[in-house]
Amino acid sequence: MIHNRYYAELEKYEKLIQKNNQKSDFYNGIYDRYENPVLTREHIPLHWRYDLDAETNPYFMERLGVNAVMNSGAIELDGKYCLVVRVEGNDRKSFFAVAESENGTSGFRFWDHPVILPDTCPEETNVYDMRLTKHEDGYIYGVFCSESKDMENPDLSAAVAQAGIVRTADLKTWERLDNLKTLRSPQQRNVALHPEFVDGKYAFYTRPMDGFIETGSGGGIGFGLCEDIEHAVIDEEKIISRRIYHTLTESKNGAGAVPIKGEKCWIHIAHGVRNTAAGLRYVLYVFGTDLDDPSKVIAEPSGVFLVPLGRERVGDVSNVVFTNGAIAKENGDVYIYYASCDTRMHVAATTVAKLEDYLFHTPKDPLRSSDCVRQRCELIGRNMELLKEI
Repeated sequence: MIHNRYYAELEKYEKLIQKNNQKSDFYNGIYDRYENPVLTREHIPLHWRYDLDAETNPYFMERLGVNAVMNSGAIELDGKYCLVVRVEGNDRKSFFAVAESENGTSGFRFWDHPVILPDTCPEETNVYDMRLTKHEDGYIYGVFCSESKDMENPDLSAAVAQAGIVRTADLKTWERLDNLKTLRSPQQRNVALHPEFVDGKYAFYTRPMDGFIETGSGGGIGFGLCEDIEHAVIDEEKIISRRIYHTLTESKNGAGAVPIKGEKCWIHIAHGVRNTAAGLRYVLYVFGTDLDDPSKVIAEPSGVFLVPLGRERVGDVSNVVFTNGAIAKENGDVYIYYASCDTRMHVAATTVAKLEDYLFHTPKDPLRSSDCVRQRCELIGRNMELLKEI
């Protein structure tokens, strides 16, 4: 018999799922933010968390609780907005689950079961942060972080990160391929697969790292080619978006959403990290690469693109936003899905046209305070002349 408490909790759950999501009053002309998160731990189905049987769970306790919902890949599939979300259980282990929506900003509902990945790596302890690529070869690829214990280090927090690769046609049945190997980088995280062949090869955006947390000699976001996606090996990584002193990428940076193909360039929404007195701060930034040569950066607007605001700043890891998924529709609309504080998922809406205007008409960072204030004064001067006409 189902516990009576289930029906009261189900009513609360359905009310949450059906809650409308309005654009907030935030304005910067680049994108619209929405008032409510699109996914939280409360969106997890009740039958994933509770034993519904009144006999085996007389107090209707959570048996397998969920701590956070974050860092989702995103794709449009069969007319639906689909997120492959990182779900972190109370046990700290993460797994993937698909949530879908009719409109992309509200009503996200999880499928009946989490994603079951082929268990081909016995040393793998945790998986997370999948980027989804609709590739021109016909498959949907998922590239994610595959984490295992560093057996050569007695420190219990010492880990090894690799880029796991799976492919699917429907987000239901998944084929596990070999983990990506990068010959010059001992560890990899935040890897994304480019949606088109480059010189007849598969192209990856990498983040070379010497260790699990520290980038070490890793210089930023890399770009590399491989012949065989089933046994992917990259011999050489070219750094295309560098870490730079006293910028938002000072500590590290990494690929975010899979690049969006625009009219003028490939649009990259990445994350940058700097250290503060309160710890690492993660923000989003944007750059553009050449349509014919995606390893060539042709647009680098100055500064941050999106930062945590208000309630977004509070959570498991404060002062963090992170994206690994965006959906670009045929009409040019773009939905950027981002997590705040490793806790919940949000959406920001814009267009390809707006993103390219931002990319090519926002000044580049001159990297020195004196030059930055001169740059700002030039803008002020032009605007003051315009204001005289009022």
